[in-house]
This record gives sequence, C-alpha cells and structure tokens, in this order.
Amino acid sequence: MSTTTSATSANSATSATFARSYSSGTSDVPLLGDTIGENLDRAVRSFPGRDALVDRATARRWTYAELAADVDALALGLFDLGIAKGDRVGIWAPNCAEWTLTQYATAKLGAILVTVNPAYRSHELEYVLNQAGIRLLVAAPTFKTSDYAAMIEEVRPRCAELERVVLLGSPAWDALLAVGRQADPAHLCARQAELSPDDPINIQYTSGTTGFPKGATLSHHNILNNGYFVGELLNYTEQDRICIPVPFYHCFGMVMGNLAATSHGACMVIPAPSFEPGATLAAVAAERCTSLYGVPTMFIAELADPDFDRHDLTSLRTGIMAGAPCPTEVMKDVIGRMGMAEVSICYGMTETSPVSTQTRADDSVERRVSTVGRVGPHLEVKVVDPVTGRTVPRGEPGELCTRGYSVMLGYWGEPERTAEAVDAARWMHTGDLAVMDDDGYLGITGRIKDMVIRGGENLYPREIEEFLYTHPDILDVQVIGVPDPKYGEELMAWIRLREGAALLTAEAVRTYCTGRLAHFKIPRYVHVVDEFPMTVTGKIRKVEMREMATEILGL
Repeated sequence: MSTTTSATSANSATSATFARSYSSGTSDVPLLGDTIGENLDRAVRSFPGRDALVDRATARRWTYAELAADVDALALGLFDLGIAKGDRVGIWAPNCAEWTLTQYATAKLGAILVTVNPAYRSHELEYVLNQAGIRLLVAAPTFKTSDYAAMIEEVRPRCAELERVVLLGSPAWDALLAVGRQADPAHLCARQAELSPDDPINIQYTSGTTGFPKGATLSHHNILNNGYFVGELLNYTEQDRICIPVPFYHCFGMVMGNLAATSHGACMVIPAPSFEPGATLAAVAAERCTSLYGVPTMFIAELADPDFDRHDLTSLRTGIMAGAPCPTEVMKDVIGRMGMAEVSICYGMTETSPVSTQTRADDSVERRVSTVGRVGPHLEVKVVDPVTGRTVPRGEPGELCTRGYSVMLGYWGEPERTAEAVDAARWMHTGDLAVMDDDGYLGITGRIKDMVIRGGENLYPREIEEFLYTHPDILDVQVIGVPDPKYGEELMAWIRLREGAALLTAEAVRTYCTGRLAHFKIPRYVHVVDEFPMTVTGKIRKVEMREMATEILGL
C-alpha cells in the first residue's frame, strides 16, 4: 500500500557557573589498558564454565572455555595461512557464531577485521576489498537472495590484494579450525605479546549518503573501552544474558553487544541471522535474556508481533534503544509492556566506537524518553555553532561534537576526509543538531542536513515526528523536506498506519495538528506506506525518501 495526499496550505553545579554547552564524563572506574584478546582471556579465566555464546538458529552454545578454544584455534589457523599483524581480514556474513569467532580470532592476531555490510552488492564489495586492501575474506556462501560466492568470484579478478576466500561451512573453514587445533599455542601467545591497545583492529564502512562509504578505523582501545563502559552503565555482570538482534557488522552488534558481554563475563545470544521479531521474542523467552538491543523500528515490530503476549519476557530488565531517534510512545511501551524498566538510550556514531552519550538506570522515565542521556565516562561533549565553531549557551541548538578515547584513528587511507570530520583539537564533528540542558542531558533535534528551511524558518523533523506519534492511528512516521517554489522547502510526512486504521489524508493530519503545532510545522504532504526505505541496521534512509518524494509528487 502506498498513498500520497497533499494539503494546499553534565553537571548542574558547573552549569551554574559556566553556561556553555560543554560536559565531561568523570568516573571512578579507570579505562581498560588491554587488547581485546587479553580482555577475553581474563573473562575465560574468571568464568570458564559460564555460557558465553548461544546461536539459536543452529542450536549451538559455547561456555567461555569452549569459546576460547575455538577462538584460539581459528586464530592459529589464520596464523598458519600467514596472516600478520595489520593485515586486513574481511568478513561478509549475517549474524552467526562464526562471525563472533572471527571477531575475536583476528583481534588476538592483531589482524584488522573489515566488516562488510551484508546488503552490499558486487560493486560495493569490490570497492571495500580494494580500498581496505583485504588479503583474506571470510564469507557466507549465500544470504537470503544474495549469492555471495558468485559475487565474490565476479569481482575477484579485479581485487589484486585478495589472496584467499574462506566460505563458512566449507571444507576450507573446517580445515582452518582443524589446523589451528593442532598448532602450537605458543605462536599465538608470542603474537599477542607484540600487540598494543592502540593498534588498529577494525575498519567499519559508514553508509555514506554521497559517494563511496568511508572506512572508520578503530583500535582495541576505542572499541573495547566503549563496549565495557556501555555495559558498566547497564550494570552488567556475569549473570546477564544479552539478546543481540542488531547486526554484528556494525558497532551496535560487535561492540555494544559482543564486547560489552565478554568484558563482563555475560552471555551473547544470537536470535537469528538477521532481525525477525518473532525469533527475537522467542530467544528472550527461551534463554531468559536480561537485556535486549534494537533500533526503534525493531522494537515497534516486536510490540506489533501477533504472538507478542505469548512470550514470557519477565527476565528482561534492561537493554539499549539506539541507532535512530527513539519515539516517546514506543519507549513507554518498551518499558511498560516489555518490562525493560532500566532500558537505556544510547547515542553515537561509528566514528566514535560508537557511544558518546547514554541514559543511566536511575534516570527518570522522562529523562529516558526525552533525551539521549549525558556524556559517557572519560569522554567530552560540546554543542557548537556550526558556522563559528563557538560553544553555544546551554539550551541553544548547535552541532554536537565529542572527544576522548572513543574517537576513531581516522578514515582508512583518506587523511583529507578525516580532517573534515576530526578537527585539530581531536573533536569529532557529528553533523547532528543537539541541545544541552542545565544538567548536561542532550536532546538530538535532527541532522544538519535533515533540517528543513521553510520560508526562512528552521524546522526540525524530530519535533514534528514526536507530535505525530501521539495520533492514535499512526504506528511510525518520518518527516522530510521536499522542494517548493514558494517556500524553498515544504514538509512531507511518511506514515505507517496501525493495523485496521482508516487511511489518513493530509487534510486529516492538518486537522489533528491545527491549534497544537505552529502552522508552518504542519506537513503539507502525507504519504502512507507499509514500510520505509532502510539500511540493513534499521536506520531510515531519508536521502532516498527525498529522492522518491520528488518523483511521487512530480516536483
């Protein structure tokens, strides 16, 4: 169904002295000085018999001792192939146990894991293989309708540095592990001793809206500490079981999920290769998960699942909603209907490992539904005027910047693009518009590029979306700007309706908004759809929506 209509018409004591939008995260807990491999080894010594990893799709599970044995075997198998410190090893696969094994095995070797988006096609795969200089690619043979093996063979002749491909489930994969199990563990110990926490260990390609994606290069220190401190603020212990339906190829899965788990001795639960609402709910119930992750669209789908009430979710206490603005009404349902009383909002980006701000377990519900929290431990944030670069007073909007251990080493092989994002003082410029209140809590009001300028008025889609979520028939909504000859831009709302709801017209939306929103904030166009264009991580692609809107509206 697709229908379009239009209507014509930090610290409060500090802030008392300094009114600037700046805050730093103090902590009694020191930063970790480990490599990822050292940190995993410590967890294995502390919790050898506890569950470490559960792969629901294949009914396999590992204790920490068993996980360590397979990680070390894979690392030694890669060592036998000649993989050296700093070599790039790509992984192109959906969520599975082998993904996790590869993540930790490459970290123990000091090889740089290049995470390839499962949605990529051959053109994008070829770019990443060449741009990162990948020597060895670990890949699933197929996923959904994608024939990975065929696409790899198509591009392989044009990828000079790609020496070897290992398909999951193939004899080559089995041989890697078999060789590693027979190898001398001293080789791995010697390699680990050569590694530094500041070494690059991961390249993640950001989904650029123009041109080719950029490879954010992250160190052990970046991502291990970020996972650890996200887990600290969620009060993780070895008793926790984390359901991870978000993709591993992205920081949400491999850092906030896997590294937060192993740095606390907790259990990683993979509900399915890719997100399925029913499989996620079933995994929480069967594995008695205490924590659940997702972007808002995932939680919306889970709450709307016809079998929702049949699943026992009473084990849940916490989790993370992140990756996109979190609608207030959805957040209230996650707390009320799913029992996630301590659910946390996290904000960040790939380039910052990813989390910069987070709500705390003891924050009020209002804080957790209206902000993205406050700065994380050992980090700094500020809000600046995008034009002058000066820090704005609290309560005024500007661009959010962050600095600290989490900021990437740079974009792989692209110093000029790095300099555009990270300034000389090591502040990462996020491109997000934010407002900091007197207590240091931040509200994200949109992207600088998403801001709509209508007749000289700066309009922030997030504010309008939050209001439209209060309409009883609206399940989900996204607001974008579209070209207009009179005002420069006009507002358009893309709406997903609740099941059984009557079709909403632009006039009906206008009537609902009149008297409650300023007239210039009321969408002129309404487009009713079954789903939004999204990335594989569940982020809404507003750039694509704007392109489609110009065709739909004949603009």
